[in-house]
Amino acid sequence: MRTLKNKMMLAGLKAKNALANKSGDQMTGWLIVVLIVVVVGAVFMTLYQGSITQIWNSIVSKITGLLG
Repeated sequence: MRTLKNKMMLAGLKAKNALANKSGDQMTGWLIVVLIVVVVGAVFMTLYQGSITQIWNSIVSKITGLLG
């Protein structure tokens, strides 16, 4: 897990450098940022899917309890 964090930080730095470089292609930098966000979101959803489902179900049950 430590190496994944290091790789994500390195990718973030590369994306930051691509965005800061005025002579480079900024669209490529933004695409890298979007890709990183999608990958991190997918990993987060995969790891914490059970917890997210429990929290969502408790929120829905409280709202329906208040309405009923």
